[in-house]
Amino acid sequence: MKNLPLTDPGTPDIRSAARYLLWILRSQGWVLVLAITFGVTWMLAQALVPAVLGSAIDAVVADGFDRALLGWTALLVVLGLVQAFAGITRHRLVVQMWLDSAYRTVQLVSAHAGRLGADLHRRLTHGEVVSVGATDIANIGNAVDVTARFAGSVVAYLAVAAILLRTSVTLGLVVLIGVPLLMLATGPLLGRLQQRNAQARALQGELNTLASDIVAGLRVLRGIGGEEMFSRRYRAASQDVRRAGVSVARVQSVLDALQVLLPGAFVVVVVWIGARFAAAGQITPGELVAFYGYATFLMLPLQTFTEAANKVIRGHVSARHVVRILGLKPARTEPDAPLSPTDGDVVDPRTGFVAARGRVTALVADDPTLPQQVADRIGGYVAPSVPLTEDLLTAPYDVAATYRQTPTYGGVPLDAIAYDELRRRIVVSDTGAVLFSGSLHDALDVGGRHDRDALLDAMRVAAATDVLDGLDDGLDSELTERGRSLSGGQRQRVVLARALLSEADVLVLVEPTSAVDAHTEARIAANLSHERAGRTTVVLTTSPLLLETADEVAFLSGGRVRATGSHRELMETVAGYRMVVARQEEDADVVA
Repeated sequence: MKNLPLTDPGTPDIRSAARYLLWILRSQGWVLVLAITFGVTWMLAQALVPAVLGSAIDAVVADGFDRALLGWTALLVVLGLVQAFAGITRHRLVVQMWLDSAYRTVQLVSAHAGRLGADLHRRLTHGEVVSVGATDIANIGNAVDVTARFAGSVVAYLAVAAILLRTSVTLGLVVLIGVPLLMLATGPLLGRLQQRNAQARALQGELNTLASDIVAGLRVLRGIGGEEMFSRRYRAASQDVRRAGVSVARVQSVLDALQVLLPGAFVVVVVWIGARFAAAGQITPGELVAFYGYATFLMLPLQTFTEAANKVIRGHVSARHVVRILGLKPARTEPDAPLSPTDGDVVDPRTGFVAARGRVTALVADDPTLPQQVADRIGGYVAPSVPLTEDLLTAPYDVAATYRQTPTYGGVPLDAIAYDELRRRIVVSDTGAVLFSGSLHDALDVGGRHDRDALLDAMRVAAATDVLDGLDDGLDSELTERGRSLSGGQRQRVVLARALLSEADVLVLVEPTSAVDAHTEARIAANLSHERAGRTTVVLTTSPLLLETADEVAFLSGGRVRATGSHRELMETVAGYRMVVARQEEDADVVA
């Protein structure tokens, strides 16, 4: 038995959903070969039972109860034992294959999500990723699971057809021709089933996303009285999923009915023909019994064929979503010859924004969507539109970066810096930052590099000592998922403390105090300026309290920096800046 999770899930073939499923099958190695072998043995043992019964009956009719009957009986017992052993072993092997395919897929998607990092939620909804673990791995596992039984059914079907052809050409041809015709009869239904499965899967992903958004924003919804509106929206989306599921079930129910009706009708035809041949003396009574046994047995491979088609369709739909996720390219790729910059200014050529080395620089924009875009760029989360060619690599850094509108750190384009070094030296803490379940200590000290005194100091700088006071076990207190046991302001301050503990050369904070009161915000502003003295800090905010303590403030309008200076200078000289900050103050008064 394999140890799960896998040490190395491998490199998947993501050129198409079908190729991914084939890769999953190939990854099973000898387990797949053994599962098919035992699946074929299991089916063949069942297929040979009617032949043994027929021969035993003919032996009794011809010679009475003699040793021949004992021999056939012993053979029947052996077939039963072989069938039981092969069936149990096959089942154990396919369960192992199911688990392998499920874990392999989850590990691949999880690892790729880690590589995409913060870029993941910008390109995929939460529901798309959640649905992989909720439904897709089961569908892919089922497609792998049915492989052994499908192979056994094919071999058993051919074996029965060969036996029938040897005994009666007519009956053999009926089986050889009739079974494919029955499969073709369900073809149109399988196509419709695939379409409806795909639609239902897409709606389920959207519903999972909506549920995640509602749960994440439940505290806010309660605050603004929006619970009922979102409840209606969720109910409507849930009904869409229900209707899509019923639509799938309608086709599935017809397909299931045909799995019984068509093989049943086929059994009737085979038995009727066999009975006429027996009455005419063309076959023996034992062969007639065997024919009936074959016709009854053939219902199993026929049902397996349609079941396999159904599961492969579902697996293909799910594999298509997995391939889509795995096919997403990170916003940036690792440079072939990475450069290590010296500590210096951070420059965004697209907007003209400059964060001077060792200073606290604030950025205010008249468009509330622009600061996050700037944070994404100077954090290295957005790939430049122009590739980094050999000519640009040999050009002066500032020339290359300006042409490509690539942010630079210490004069070096961000995409020329090794990914690990970039993430270590430039840290972005935005409004989407979350806390994972676990102790507060682990939530703060993600890398395990700090002692308790450092954690307490970071909580003090973030004005979060009241959070510690309100928890029974202090730093050892357990947080619920996403830190929902904390209020919005408490959660925001813990996230700020975690960002400060990174001790990054460049720390980018996006609206770090939007959920706290003015008194707490003033303390944070004073502490932040002192704590980050001598290190580069970028604060994207419209809070006058934070702007007042910044060494320099840049005003962004129309996508470009239009003015720089202190907060008071800009308030006196730039009307657009004054309007943005005044609007922030009015909003704060309304909230208060």
